[in-house]
Formats: sequence, C-alpha cells, structure tokens
Amino acid sequence: IEPFEAESICLDILAIEPQHTAALGCLLLSLTDQFSHSAGQAMERAKALLARFPGEYERTYYAGIISERFAKRKLRDGHPGAKALAFGHLHQAMACYEKAEALAPSGNDDAVLRFNACVRMIERHGLTAPQADEQEPLLE
Repeated sequence: IEPFEAESICLDILAIEPQHTAALGCLLLSLTDQFSHSAGQAMERAKALLARFPGEYERTYYAGIISERFAKRKLRDGHPGAKALAFGHLHQAMACYEKAEALAPSGNDDAVLRFNACVRMIERHGLTAPQADEQEPLLE
C-alpha cells in the first residue's frame, strides 16, 4: 500500500476507534514514509500523533522511529550537511530507544534492535559528529 493510501485507511479506523494502537502505529509509519514528499509537514503530523499513543513505551519508541526514518531520508537526499544532520537524528533516535528499552514489556526487544540498526547505519555511512561550524539545527 502506498503511504497516502495507508494513511487514509488508518484515519478511517481511528475515526471509529481513536485509540486503536495498531492503526496509530501504521499511521505514524505511513507519515514517516511521506518524508520524501513533504518532510516538514509529515514530521509535524507524526510528532503530534505521539500524544495519542496509550503508553510511555509506545510514545518513546515511535519518537525514535520518527528520528531514525528522518535520518534515513536525509542520507538519501545527499545534500551538503546531510550526513551531519543524519548523525544528529540517529543519536536522537538512539536516546529514545534506550529509554524505550527500559519501559518495554518483558520479551519485547524492538527498541534494542532499532538501536543496533542505528549504530550500524552510523558505521556503514561513516557518520561522525559534525564540527561546530557545520552543524545544522535538528527539526523539533
């Protein structure tokens, strides 16, 4: 399903059952899939959606997903400063995943797996902390 179609389906489900956790997760993922079309607007909508998740684990975990997927988008863009921006967002995601790991239900290792994926992405792309003169502000 395309991101816009998935968004529409999730919105229909949420109109009937506003706290449907699976639909909230699917909607958030569909919004992050739209980063290539309208990153700023999709980012704001995804972040606003976090408050609707029922638990702190879900809110924290999905905040990490937003940052990780935005970092991936920046790496695909390849514009000057993209690697520095991606590095910052990956570290932001990793901080969320560390917090989510402590809140995770027993047997749920999703946050650990996502954290490890971020580490590997940093290594694979040779990302390093930007120098003070090349830092771009992170989107809040």
